[in-house]
Amino acid sequence: MLRGKKILLGITASIAAYKSIFLARLLVKEGAEVKVIMTPAAKDFVSPLVLSTLTGNKVLVEIAADDSWANHVMLGRWADIMLIAPLSCNTLAKLTHGQCDNLLLAVYLSATCPVVIAPAMDEDMWHHPSTKKNVAALQEFGNTVINVETGELASGLYGEGRMAEPEDILVFLEENFFRKDILKNIKTLVTAGPTYEPLDPVRFVGNHSSGKMGFALAEALYEKGADVTIITGPVHQTKKYKGIDVITVNTAEDMYNACLQLHDKMDIEIMAAAVADYKPAAVATEKIKKNTTGIQLELTKTKDILATLGAGKKAGQFLAGFALETNNEKANALEKLKTKNADMIILNSLKDTKAGFRYDTNKVSVFFADGTSVELELALKKEIANKIVELIIQRTHA
Repeated sequence: MLRGKKILLGITASIAAYKSIFLARLLVKEGAEVKVIMTPAAKDFVSPLVLSTLTGNKVLVEIAADDSWANHVMLGRWADIMLIAPLSCNTLAKLTHGQCDNLLLAVYLSATCPVVIAPAMDEDMWHHPSTKKNVAALQEFGNTVINVETGELASGLYGEGRMAEPEDILVFLEENFFRKDILKNIKTLVTAGPTYEPLDPVRFVGNHSSGKMGFALAEALYEKGADVTIITGPVHQTKKYKGIDVITVNTAEDMYNACLQLHDKMDIEIMAAAVADYKPAAVATEKIKKNTTGIQLELTKTKDILATLGAGKKAGQFLAGFALETNNEKANALEKLKTKNADMIILNSLKDTKAGFRYDTNKVSVFFADGTSVELELALKKEIANKIVELIIQRTHA
């Protein structure tokens, strides 16, 4: 979401300035153009040479130097976002009262773009009434504050005052300033991960699904502006954006009930979970003990979530499902597309190298109800998710 965006990174004199090195690197890695402005005292905490090397732009410190001047007015108009991280207690007070004794302050006062600040200071300073008053004043001016975190502080104490971590600042910017609106107010549901069908209090029948594809789809939908709910089985994945609603379940029955409860409210549904087709017919109340003869396991079919949603699909709803196949891949996927009354089936073949369960990459074939299809070659699951969402948008927003 940050590709091509212009970020003005302000750095003040705080021990947390070391984090700005990582922050600048992350911003550049995401495709943003970054220009750095430092207060003169900030040079005691982080090297301008490091930051200029990482960003590819000269670090600006002084308003005038070597018979030239840094045009603070144009800098304030150049950026899509001015981010001050870390913001020291001293510079916080200066911003609040409109002081202008260095370049960073001059650019702030000239900025026509949104300004985001990430404070950093010791706990007692953070809780001082004057600091609270200054923070409130900056918010009243229309600036956005990324709240401090709790942890070890430079003083050796433990408490509030740590600057937010660079990764969290990056996500904050994406979520609050750079989401697209093509799917604004569109309600979407994604399922992800495996289901675990219990044999006894200890064991279960499950599969190798990691949930990576489902979570990537949820993020891609959210980045396009959608309201996103993800229903996930047991996985180690965590949501990237706070605005995504997560419902955790264990069994196929749990996922079936959760999907049906939300189905009527949804505009787009993507069933990416690897739901168990069968479950034990009976669940032992005590752990099944090992014996010398083995055991026979009777299985019964679980409820078909995709077929149920397809049967109850309303006009205007878009329903997509996944098909993981090991043989007759295309024929099986097309049969699933027809019998489930889906609008789209995304085919995964376990014969494709580095695609499917547990990998960070995927290769899929996308089939539509109108008979058309699209091949998506091997790429990161994030990229595959973005392309799938773009295909859905083409169908729903034609």
